[in-house]
Amino acid sequence: MSASSAGHVSLALGGGSAVIAFDVGGTDMKAAIVDDLGAILDVVRVPTPIDGERTADAVVARIGELAQELLMSHPDVHPMAAGLLVPGHVDDESGVGVFSENLGWSNYPFRDRAEAALGIPVSFSHDVRGAGEAEYRLGAAAPFRNVVVMAIGTGISGAIFIQGTLYTGGGMAGEMGHSKVADGPQCVCGGHGCLEAVASAGAIARRYAQMTGQVVSGAKDVLDRAALGDVHAKEIWESALDALALDLSHTVALLAPEAIVIGGGLSQAGAALFEPLQRRMDAILTFHRRPQLLRASIGENAGVIGAALRARDLADQEAAAP
Repeated sequence: MSASSAGHVSLALGGGSAVIAFDVGGTDMKAAIVDDLGAILDVVRVPTPIDGERTADAVVARIGELAQELLMSHPDVHPMAAGLLVPGHVDDESGVGVFSENLGWSNYPFRDRAEAALGIPVSFSHDVRGAGEAEYRLGAAAPFRNVVVMAIGTGISGAIFIQGTLYTGGGMAGEMGHSKVADGPQCVCGGHGCLEAVASAGAIARRYAQMTGQVVSGAKDVLDRAALGDVHAKEIWESALDALALDLSHTVALLAPEAIVIGGGLSQAGAALFEPLQRRMDAILTFHRRPQLLRASIGENAGVIGAALRARDLADQEAAAP
């Protein structure tokens, strides 16, 4: 299937190495090419090639094809490294996609396979950590040294920066979506009452449909119905806000971040999310430092931009090596 192009992206990364970058999601994947002035020359989006147990191999093959397409379109650009982000449990250090429930891989050596396919060094990380890196360097999280960047979309997870350093916990840090905040419903991870099963955008729509028998287009549809007085929609939305506030209060008690930056689909709700969430969180907290709750600012290309930033770091390291 052919790629759809998002064209030139106005955000510039500054001078440095030319790189290519890839952000793999559960439905779509994006590829970008960045020149040595830091201009993002092209971003393309294609469907993620889902192929059962062979999905990881299919993803790497598609990365190779997209790289060739980008290089043919921009023959004057010579990438020195690539960045690759994937979802699931990711071990950045070993370059392995440890597990993805939705995409069906386990212990897959993404970095090694991608380097073989592309012929250049590859930086490898988790999709939300990559997007968090973009927000931390160029977006709403940039003014802070201690900050959590949280994505609320189909799932919920985050990137944690402590004293300016991304903390990965061996690939397990930031899995706030699998904190228990209620007695139910069941989560895809096998737990009950996980934040992701209560308050992700997907869960909000799913829970409303189960309660009413009415299929909705997404969390925004539920929020719109709540605003119009739908009692069931209001109950689902309020319970999601309660669960999010409870989980954020735990994050504040543990890490005392200066700010919590929220991105992902649910952040599009704007004040309808942030204002009641701030009130609920303030009601739970006592002596704790109250973080600023901020909306992510980079937008839908945060992941692929984060991948490009990581690729530039790697290119710098390679150039500095004796």
